[in-house]
Amino acid sequence: MTGFDETFTDQLDTALDEAADAIENGETVVYPTETVYGLGADATDPDAVERVFETKGRDRTKPLSMGAPTISVAQRYTQPSERALEFMRAFLPGPVTVVVEHDPSLPDLLTAGRDRVGVRIPDHEVALALFERVAPTPVTATSANVSGAPSVTEISELDPDLRASVGAIVDAGPTPGTESTVVDPQRNVIYRRGAMADAIVAWLTDEAGSEPVFEDG
Repeated sequence: MTGFDETFTDQLDTALDEAADAIENGETVVYPTETVYGLGADATDPDAVERVFETKGRDRTKPLSMGAPTISVAQRYTQPSERALEFMRAFLPGPVTVVVEHDPSLPDLLTAGRDRVGVRIPDHEVALALFERVAPTPVTATSANVSGAPSVTEISELDPDLRASVGAIVDAGPTPGTESTVVDPQRNVIYRRGAMADAIVAWLTDEAGSEPVFEDG
């Protein structure tokens, strides 16, 4: 991996292998992204998804996003419109959660029974390396914190109970801390303003012919 010394790279590879094994065994893992640390599990396994909700203490009415290493892998589980696909090609990988129609193969628990799911393809080589190891299985993409607590930007900030409950932790050092922008390109809606928000607003305004609507998702 670029940007890391050889010893640290070896440690990361070992941690990634352990995390991939944990995901395949239905466990949860903590992994870095270009925004904050994420809490991952097999997004197609209802029991694994349930563990994510339990670990975070998250309300089951609030959906989780899914992470994938590429747009083509994400399309195995989603049905993006042409505009959404164009948006994904323009902004992914990147600190953006793209809300699109999902395939029925995803569990209702993940999407809180909704017809759409958020897709994350992080611009972070360690996160992508983990996703590639378990592909084509998508990984839950939600912050590695107890619901209501601040997002985690480095492993030392992990809640002790959360740390003890996960099957593996991939520590790649501090993360920037800016949340992803959550956007539905087809509906021209931004649910959370975060990283790259100005560029996203400009793209949507140009494509849709009007500025996007901001809603608290």
